[in-house]
Amino acid sequence: MTRRGRARHARRQRQKRPAAPIVTVGLFTRLFRLFGILFLGAAVVGGVALTVYMTDLNKTITQQFQGKRWALPARVYARPLQLFPGAEISADQLAQEMELLPYRVSQRLNQPGTFFRRGDNAFDLYTRSFAFWDGEEPSRQVRLKFADGVLSGIESLDGHEAPALMRLEPAEIAGIYPTHGEDRVLVRYQDLPPVLVDTLIAVEDRAFYNHFGIDPKGILRAALANLRAGRIEQGASTLTQQLVKNFFLTNERTVERKVNEVLMALLVEWHYSKEEILEAYSNEIYLGQDGSRSIHGFGLASRFYFDRTLNELDLHHIALLVGIIKGPSKYDPRRNSELALERRGVVLDIMVEQNLISAEDAAIAKAMPLDVTPGVPRGRGHYPVFLDLVRRQLRENYRDEDLTSEGLKVFTTLDPRIQALTEEALIKTLPKLDKKAKLKAGTLQVASVVADTQTGEVRAIVGGRDSRLDGFNRALDAKRPAGSLLKPAVFLTALESPQEYTLSTLLNDNKLTYRPSQGKPWEPKNYDKRYHGNVLLQDALARSYNIATARLGLELDVMRVVQTLQRLGLQQELKPYPSLLLGAVDVSPLEVTQLYTTFASGGYRIPLRAITEVTAASGQPLPRQYSLSLEKAIQPEPAFLIIKAMQKVARDGTAKLIAKELPDFGIAGKTGTTDDLRDSWFAGFSGNLLTVVWLGRDDNKPANLSGSTGALPLWLSIMKNLPLVPLELTEPVGITYALVDPKNGLRANKSCSGAIKVPFINGSEPAQWSNCAYRESYTQDSGAGDDPEAMGSFFRRLLR
Repeated sequence: MTRRGRARHARRQRQKRPAAPIVTVGLFTRLFRLFGILFLGAAVVGGVALTVYMTDLNKTITQQFQGKRWALPARVYARPLQLFPGAEISADQLAQEMELLPYRVSQRLNQPGTFFRRGDNAFDLYTRSFAFWDGEEPSRQVRLKFADGVLSGIESLDGHEAPALMRLEPAEIAGIYPTHGEDRVLVRYQDLPPVLVDTLIAVEDRAFYNHFGIDPKGILRAALANLRAGRIEQGASTLTQQLVKNFFLTNERTVERKVNEVLMALLVEWHYSKEEILEAYSNEIYLGQDGSRSIHGFGLASRFYFDRTLNELDLHHIALLVGIIKGPSKYDPRRNSELALERRGVVLDIMVEQNLISAEDAAIAKAMPLDVTPGVPRGRGHYPVFLDLVRRQLRENYRDEDLTSEGLKVFTTLDPRIQALTEEALIKTLPKLDKKAKLKAGTLQVASVVADTQTGEVRAIVGGRDSRLDGFNRALDAKRPAGSLLKPAVFLTALESPQEYTLSTLLNDNKLTYRPSQGKPWEPKNYDKRYHGNVLLQDALARSYNIATARLGLELDVMRVVQTLQRLGLQQELKPYPSLLLGAVDVSPLEVTQLYTTFASGGYRIPLRAITEVTAASGQPLPRQYSLSLEKAIQPEPAFLIIKAMQKVARDGTAKLIAKELPDFGIAGKTGTTDDLRDSWFAGFSGNLLTVVWLGRDDNKPANLSGSTGALPLWLSIMKNLPLVPLELTEPVGITYALVDPKNGLRANKSCSGAIKVPFINGSEPAQWSNCAYRESYTQDSGAGDDPEAMGSFFRRLLR
C-alpha cells in the first residue's frame, strides 16, 4: 500500500472511532467548571452571610462594651459618723460603729479599715477613703480620745495635721437591684491587686497574653485529655471566651452557642486591649448567690465573703476568690467549707508552680482559716423597713430604671446605732408586754419611728416585731385610729385665741350630749368612766379627759381643728365629725411622726426625710431634691404653750412614768388609747429626738393595754438608751408668767396654797383674783394690818 493509501486508511479508521470519549471529557470539564462556580458562589454567599453575621455580632459587642456596660444597682448608705472634738460619743459607742462598718482590730494599723483600742478611752484608727457628694474624704491615721461621753481630742498618727472634723465612711445598708438580681461593685483595672490578676491568669488561662481570643493548643490539649478520660474533664475556654459567655450568651451547651462564643471572642480581642478585657472579666464573673441577688465581680465578692475591699485582701483571700470561679455553688465557703479549703489549696499550689509565691508563703496561707464572715454582710434585707421608705421617697424624683441601672449613690439619714438600740429595746420589752396583756407570746405587733426634731431626718424605723423581715410595713402602711394623740391639736387651736383660752382656762368635764342636726346624739366618755367637774385646760390635756376635750373642740368648731391638723402636717382629707376631736382618724405611725415633728421643732413644719443626697455613678451630686425645708405652721407663743402643756403630760399626767425614768430631759409628749384598748400609742420628744410607738394586734382585737401601760413603757425602753439632749425651750418675747390658783384658774399670789406658775401670752393673764389672794393684797395695798375696821373697808371696796 502506498503512502497515500495508508494515509486515507488511517483517516477512515479515525472517522469510525466512537465519539464517547470526547463527549465524556467535555462533560467532566463542564461539571467541574459548574461545581467550581457553585463553590465559589457558595463561598461568596457564605462569606457575605458570615460578614453580615459578624457585623451584627460586632455591633452587639461594641454597643455593650462601650459606654455603659452594666446595669448598676443604686447603693444605699447610712449616715456617716462625724467626729470632732466635743462630739457626744463615747468610746464604747465608737466601738459599736467599728463593728457596724466593719473595721478590724490591728495593733499595727497596717491598712485602711483597721483600729486598735487603747484602754477605755482611746482609739487608734486607720480610716478608709470615701467619695462623698461634697468631695473625697481621705484615708487617715488618727488617735481619738474620749472623756465623759464626749470625743475630747483628735491626734494625727501619719504626720499630717490633725483634722478639726472628719467623717467615717458610711455603712452600705442596701442595694436597689435590677429585676434580674445582678449585683456588682465596679473596679478599674488599676485597682485590681497584681497578685489577683497573676493568679487568675495562672489558674484560668496561662496563654492569655499570647492568644487572640481562642487557644488552639489549649483546645487540642483538652480534647486529648477528655478523649483519654472518656468524659469531659478539661475545658479550653480562654478568659475572653468566659467573658463572652457570661456577658452575652447563655449556659446552654449547643454547637451554635459555642460557635458564637468563638466568633465573639475573636471580635472582643480585635477591639479591646488585654487590660480592658481583664477589667471587664473582673466585673462580670459570677461568684456566688445571696438569695435572689447574684454576686458578680471581684469587687463585690470581696465584700460579700470577707467584708473587705479588694486592696484589703490577703493572699489566702485571693486564692479562695480565684478558686471559687470554677464552681461558685460547689465551692461556696459558707456551705461547703471543706471543698472550699481544698480548692484554695489547689490554687495556692498553682501559684507556687508558676513562681508567683514561695512555698513558705503558700504554707502560711494554707494554715489560715477561710476567714469568711459568718453571715452575709451589707446585703439586701438588713433594713427592709427603712429601705421601703427610701424607695418611696426616691420614686418622687426617679424612675425605677434609674434606680436599678444608673449606679446611683443614695445617702440616707439612717443611724445604725439608733436603729440597733431601737430593735434591742423591742426584743427586750415586747415579751413582757405580751405577758402584761395576758396574750399569747408573739401576739402584739409594733411599729416605731425615731426622727431628729430639728431636721425631720428619720434615724430609725421598725415596721413589725421582726424588724429584719421584709413584709407588711406597719410604720408606713398600718392605718390605725390615733386616739388621744390628736388632742394637742384641739388645745393648740384654743391657745391660738389667747383672749378666749389660756392654759388656766377652766373647762367643763361633766356629762356632754351633742345632738347634731342629723344622726344620733353623741355622748363621749372618759377613760376612767368618771366626770371631773371644772378642770384647768392644761390639766385636761395632761390627764387626757375626753369630755373636756370634746366640749372645747365643739366650742371652737371642728373645722378649725381640722385646719390645725393640716397645718401641722396631716395631709389626708379629714371630715369635720365631732369624733375627730377624740382621735377617730386612721393614721400611720409615720404620719403621727410628721405631725409631732411640727410640735417638736417649735412650730415649724419639716417634711420627714430618709434621704440627704443622691449622686450619679461618677460621684457628681444630682440636683438637690432632699435639702432641709422649713415652713412656719404655729406662731412661737402658742407653740411654746402647747409644748409646756405636753411637758406636763410627762411630768404629772398620763405619762408621768417619764418623770421617774427620764427626769432630766424635759420630755414632752402624749399618750393615745383607742376604744376597747385596741391601740396603744405614745409620741414624745426630747431636745433632739422624737420617737413614736404604736402597739396593737393585726387582727384588730383588744391589745389590753392603754397608751400608758403599753406604748409608753416600750417608748421608754427605746429612749433611755439613745443619746438624748434635754428639751430646753426658748421663751418667746411675747410670753409672761403669772401665779394661778389651780382650783379655779384665777390669779393667785404666794399666800394661795398650791398656787402654780403658768405661762401666758402677754395680755391674756387672768384679770380676776382668786379669793385666796385677798388677804395678801389687803395687807400690801391698804396698810391696815390686823385692824378689823380697816380690813372691812378694804373688802367692801373689792366687792363694789
